[in-house]
Amino acid sequence: MTHAALPHEPGKEASLWKRIGAFFLNPRNLYILGALIVLALSFSEVARGRHKNFMIFAESTKLFWDHIAPYGENWTRAAPHLDYFLYGPLFNILFAPFAYLPAWLGPFVWNLFNFSMWFAAIFTLPARFSRDEKCKSFLYTFLILACTQLSFQYNVAVGYMFLFAYSLLERGTKGSALLAVLLIMVSGFTKIYGIFQLGLLLCYPRFWRNAGYAMLIGIILLLAPAVNMPLADLPDYYGQWIGALTEHKDTRTWMNIFYLRPLGLLPYRMWVQIGVLALLAAGLLLNHRKWHMPFFRLAALAMLMGYVILFSNSSESHTYVITLIGYQLWFWEMKRAGALNRLDRMLYWVVFVVVVVMPVDVLCPPSVMQFFYGWQLNLWLLLYLWLRIGWTAFIETPRSLSAPEAAATATGR
Repeated sequence: MTHAALPHEPGKEASLWKRIGAFFLNPRNLYILGALIVLALSFSEVARGRHKNFMIFAESTKLFWDHIAPYGENWTRAAPHLDYFLYGPLFNILFAPFAYLPAWLGPFVWNLFNFSMWFAAIFTLPARFSRDEKCKSFLYTFLILACTQLSFQYNVAVGYMFLFAYSLLERGTKGSALLAVLLIMVSGFTKIYGIFQLGLLLCYPRFWRNAGYAMLIGIILLLAPAVNMPLADLPDYYGQWIGALTEHKDTRTWMNIFYLRPLGLLPYRMWVQIGVLALLAAGLLLNHRKWHMPFFRLAALAMLMGYVILFSNSSESHTYVITLIGYQLWFWEMKRAGALNRLDRMLYWVVFVVVVVMPVDVLCPPSVMQFFYGWQLNLWLLLYLWLRIGWTAFIETPRSLSAPEAAATATGR
């Protein structure tokens, strides 16, 4: 007996895709799945002794507590098999709980802690970002986040401190402003990048109070290494850190604007950095009438998160996670307001493929990545996005995002 072929049931396929979508738009599922992947990646590197960045952080921290500055010749003698240590002395104070865990455990705790903070930073963004938008932002950046954590890097911490500080400032309370400034200063005293977020304090109520917080916290953090050394030794210690940063920028080719062909900006790096930062400051000041607009504050944040990577002395592909999460927030604000054009929508996926997917060799053949990256397509895309965000922030803000009804009322100014 023969059986008639079962009729195609498109409803079941639609239902399957709907269930898959619902699974990936559930924060609990994303956290569990993401944490398991991070732990698996961590195990793959620790088992082969390839968690080099964690070793650098742990060794430098132990040197600090042994009263040895982990820079220059001290570092070369102590850890000749490891790359440079480039973070400030505050980093070694904060990293101590991870450094003194059992050697097999520390890397796992470090990566899981940073993953959890990244997740929390996204899902505690202001309420105008929907749960779906937060889930999609997490998914959009997860592959590059995983690559960053595969290398046990600190970039993820810099990224989530940017986001936490932004969300806290948006709340507008005294306590949240104090905590936001603390995070900004911690970021600045460990890896410099975050310090630029202080400029955004202009856009929020009670600027002078917040500036006072920054000054007081800055003094405390500046003196914090004195827990392990005489105050008189601090200037030399900080001098060695600055010296290490200065030397490191010329040790290899980096993935930033200064190596972008055919611009030839490398000989003028310092002047370009100062000039672009001055333009950002001018754009912020000249647009003072937009400070009350949530979109303007967000776009200014995204510009800063792009600046610290694209115009950095030593950017790598993993550091793009900081730029991309800022871009994500801008994208959702624009989409919600109906302000995206066709090119914006197309580039959203082009950037995902080129910047996020291509560096993952299990998803993209290295030869394919090398072809596109040989043309520096990743850098050109990120530069365009950065300029596009700047245009909407400083030059021509979409009317749907600048109308009075689109701007949240600032309180306490």
